[in-house]
Amino acid sequence: MSKTIAILATLDTKGQEAGFVREQLQKLGSDAVVLDVGVIGEPAFEGDHTRQDIASAGGSSLDAILKDPTREAAQPVMAAGAAKIIHGLIAEDRVHGVIGLGGLQGTALCTEVMRSLPYGFPKVMLSTVASGDTSAYVDIKDITMMFSVSDILGLNPFTRKILAKAAGAAHGMAQVEVPVGKAAGGKPLIGMSNLGVLTEGAMHAIQCFEERGYEVIVFHAIGSGGRAMEQMMKEGLIGGVFDYALGEIADDLWGVLRAGGPERLTVAGQLGLPQVICPGGAEHLGVLVDPPNTVPDEFKDHDYVFHNPVVFVPRLRADEMKRVARDIGKRLSHTKGNAVFMIPTDGTGRYAMPGGDLRDTASDAAFFAELKSVLPDCIEIVERPTHAEDPAFVEECVERLISLIES
Repeated sequence: MSKTIAILATLDTKGQEAGFVREQLQKLGSDAVVLDVGVIGEPAFEGDHTRQDIASAGGSSLDAILKDPTREAAQPVMAAGAAKIIHGLIAEDRVHGVIGLGGLQGTALCTEVMRSLPYGFPKVMLSTVASGDTSAYVDIKDITMMFSVSDILGLNPFTRKILAKAAGAAHGMAQVEVPVGKAAGGKPLIGMSNLGVLTEGAMHAIQCFEERGYEVIVFHAIGSGGRAMEQMMKEGLIGGVFDYALGEIADDLWGVLRAGGPERLTVAGQLGLPQVICPGGAEHLGVLVDPPNTVPDEFKDHDYVFHNPVVFVPRLRADEMKRVARDIGKRLSHTKGNAVFMIPTDGTGRYAMPGGDLRDTASDAAFFAELKSVLPDCIEIVERPTHAEDPAFVEECVERLISLIES
């Protein structure tokens, strides 16, 4: 069965290149549908979905945009319109992948559309800016950024090769039909957060889940990881949550490396998903430093270690840990139940357990006491006199989540 790839491009500046990509897709056996997200110049050819169509789908009109044709005004409309059209085509099984062509502005527009698309849907962005920091374009979605090397401006032996490779990438991705959803046995997928200070425990948890017939998606809880996990909850891909690492909450309060954003730790509760929560790694922060091995002034009076030369890790004090606990309680206030909060009183991660570089039992005690006072009544609180990576503790976390799922 042939697949159809959507091509996102401004046909006034990238028309020749978009036409070439369409030809390459057709040679490979894929169909193509072209969406013209340009605004001002004359298109090289008429797209299957014209700029007028896209502006209308975005809630405006091309005439209205052209009255004051600024990029700031046009981009939200054209991105919203293109996203709406592509979502409709996906729902009708008429589009199976997307390629974007762009420089700075085109990349921003195309990837805004791509970030709205489901996980697993092929997304290839051929961009002049793909060799730099692409985090703003990719964010938490599975967008493949491909560096165009030269500007996407005219055809020559080199650009033809690059454009053909981009077409091949999208064509190949669209041929792969591996479903995203329930595990092979029909059981829901488990989403689990993790940090390096919890990896041994995470590996044991995976083994325990697998022995019970569950598959696990693990997310590195450094900001983007936790947000991606929660986006997958919204998209219905994850049916149970072992939120093992809450360092993203602590870092969000201080606005540092692992900050998870205001929505972190709210989604499972709002959706009513079964969840078991452990405050792993919440006792310290992750702070990027430059130059390497530099201690920030505000943390010189804290205990600390360096996770690596550019990630500084200060231990939070009792009053700071109470602040983290209150924020956790606030984020979980929307929880509808179906949740267990597991407290390992002998350490919430490798740095805080016995022998750890940042062990502080008084700070831990203040944290746990505050947690118990602020967590909503619908969440069962379980304390165990062990540390977060203890195999017995991990096994209980796994069994409690499975019990919530299967009850």
